[in-house]
Amino acid sequence: MIVVTGATGQLGRLVVQQLLDAEVPAGQIAAVVRDKARAADLAERGVELRIADYSAPETLAGAFGPGDRVLLISGSEVGRREAQHRAVIDAAKAAGVGLLAYTGILGGPEADFRLADEHRATERAILDSGLPYTFLRNGWYHENHTAHLAPVLAHGAVLASAGDGRTASAARADYAAAAVAVLTGEGHENRTYELSGDEAWSFAEYAAEVARQTGREIAYRNVSAEEHLAVLTGAGVPEPMAEILVDVDAAVARGRLAGRSGDLARLIGRPTTPLAEAIAAGLAAV
Repeated sequence: MIVVTGATGQLGRLVVQQLLDAEVPAGQIAAVVRDKARAADLAERGVELRIADYSAPETLAGAFGPGDRVLLISGSEVGRREAQHRAVIDAAKAAGVGLLAYTGILGGPEADFRLADEHRATERAILDSGLPYTFLRNGWYHENHTAHLAPVLAHGAVLASAGDGRTASAARADYAAAAVAVLTGEGHENRTYELSGDEAWSFAEYAAEVARQTGREIAYRNVSAEEHLAVLTGAGVPEPMAEILVDVDAAVARGRLAGRSGDLARLIGRPTTPLAEAIAAGLAAV
């Protein structure tokens, strides 16, 4: 059985859909979800639902079975994820799963920014568990930026504090395809993949592409970390999350999200989705 945790999240849904598109029988796919109602469409397609919550370890006891190939999609609650992931790992070990694939972050132990802390701790816990594993160290998603094009258009500017740093991002669907390749393929046990886009771009290039596609004047406004934090909190972003986002930009400036190993394109058997394509989709949704 292939088991996808967090299956009603943005990445999880793409993984389940791509498994079905790859003609994996629905009866061989299990979706671990917190809310049964949100997964009703998956159940209607024949996917088995397993109700469990990362934050309630007792619910995870029935989430996995012997020999399951499990995709642990990292949780979204920054600051709580280490304990949540450990609960999943413990349950997977107790069940005797055949493979535990984990969506970490580009760079793994070398990722020296705050958002990576819980990912590094999770990888250590998986290694300590002795389970067969695959580390899918995901780089940045195009959608992290293209989902927020409305304020860019409203202000005529892309605001960041990353200087001339570059980001080798890819589409969320690309990362989902990599997970599907691991879950359905062979020879991925105890391997690590550094996943990122084929091309790295700067915020100045990002702004120029938005300008090209819209015919508007869009500038890159590089600001200090302090000003960036003030802008984000002023826009309603909670301060702890705003601090993490500013810290990510500092990591971009240091080149931490610019790595291009080629692992993603090799796993999915095609080039990664170009940024320009993701910008076009984002603009269509504004």
